[in-house]
Amino acid sequence: MATAADVREALVEVLDPEYPISIVDLGLVRGVSVHGATAHVKITYTSLGCPCTELIQDDIRDRVLQVSGVDEVEIEEVFEPWTRRDISLKGLKVLEESGIG
Repeated sequence: MATAADVREALVEVLDPEYPISIVDLGLVRGVSVHGATAHVKITYTSLGCPCTELIQDDIRDRVLQVSGVDEVEIEEVFEPWTRRDISLKGLKVLEESGIG
């Protein structure tokens, strides 16, 4: 049976389409849970008009379905304000090294 930690670990491999950083380190993932064989992922975006929402959700589904014990992925968009403070220290370092930070 998959755990929330398994799913969160998989999400670290999902990169933001615009920046060389995972959606976890960017601070977009707001919650992860697993109920039976269904993984639930709560996600926000850097802006309400983010043009990559479908691409990000497709990448989430593709990666999380590779987790052993997950047969379904439900993604909930939560419109919590996102700020630079949501980026992890690792994420800030990656952005700086990329010349973005």
